[in-house]
Amino acid sequence: MNYAIVTVPAAPVRKLPNHRSEMSNQLLFGESVKIIRQKNEWYKIESLYDGYQGWLTHHMITLTDKSEITSSCHLLAPQFLTTIRINGQTMQIPLGASLPNLKNRKGTIAGKEYSFNGKPLRPDTISNKIEQLISNAMQWLNAPYQWGGKTVLGVDCSGFSQTMYKLVGMPIPRDAKQQALKGTLVKNLQQAQPGDLAFFNEDDKIVHVGILLGSNKIIHAAGKVRIDTIDKKGIVNVDSGKRTHNLKVIKRFI
Repeated sequence: MNYAIVTVPAAPVRKLPNHRSEMSNQLLFGESVKIIRQKNEWYKIESLYDGYQGWLTHHMITLTDKSEITSSCHLLAPQFLTTIRINGQTMQIPLGASLPNLKNRKGTIAGKEYSFNGKPLRPDTISNKIEQLISNAMQWLNAPYQWGGKTVLGVDCSGFSQTMYKLVGMPIPRDAKQQALKGTLVKNLQQAQPGDLAFFNEDDKIVHVGILLGSNKIIHAAGKVRIDTIDKKGIVNVDSGKRTHNLKVIKRFI
C-alpha cells in the first residue's frame, strides 16, 4: 500500500527519520498522504493536500489503498478540540481536522469506524470568506509560536496562514516562501485589503508571513499569535516599538 491516512489528532512530521530531528510540519486527523519510502518504523510521506514532504512514524497513520484517500475534505472539525469516537474510544481532534466519509454522524477512515455528534464545518458554504477568515484568525490570538505547528496549542507563521485559509475552503502551500509564489500581486499597502498575505524577507529570502487586517495592522505568529502595526517598510512591534520584519511583497488569494 502506497497511501495512508492520519489517524491521530495531530501527527508531527520531522525533517529526518529521528525523534530528535526538527518538526517541520503537522498533519491533522483525516489528512491523506502518499508514502515515498520506509526506513524502519519511519515513513517518508508527501501530503496530498499541499505536497509537503517529511518523515513520521507508523504509529501516526493507517495504511490504506488509493480508493480510500482524497486530497481534500469538505467536512472539517469545527472546534479547537472536537470530540469523536473511533473504534469505541474517545479522541480529541483539532480545529481543521478532516471528517472523511461522514454521514448521519457516522463515518469511516481507513477502515476504522468513527462517530461525531456535532455539526461539522463546511468551508464551501461560507459566503463571506474574508470576514470569516479574519474572525477565525482573531480567535487564535496568543497561541504560542511553534516551528512546524498548525494547532492553537502551537503554530508557526505559515502554518497559521495556511490553516486560516483552509478553514474557509481555500488551499494554499505550506511554507511562506511557497505561498509567496502564489496569489495575485498587490502593489502596495494602500491597495491591500483584510485577508491579504504580507511576506517578509531577510537576506533576500522570504522568512515570514502574516495576515493583513487592513493597511496598517497585521496578525501573525511571532513568539505568539499577535497583532502589530505595519507600514511600507514592514512590521513594528506594538510593545517594544522596534521594527521586526522587512516587508517584501503582498499577495491576494481571495
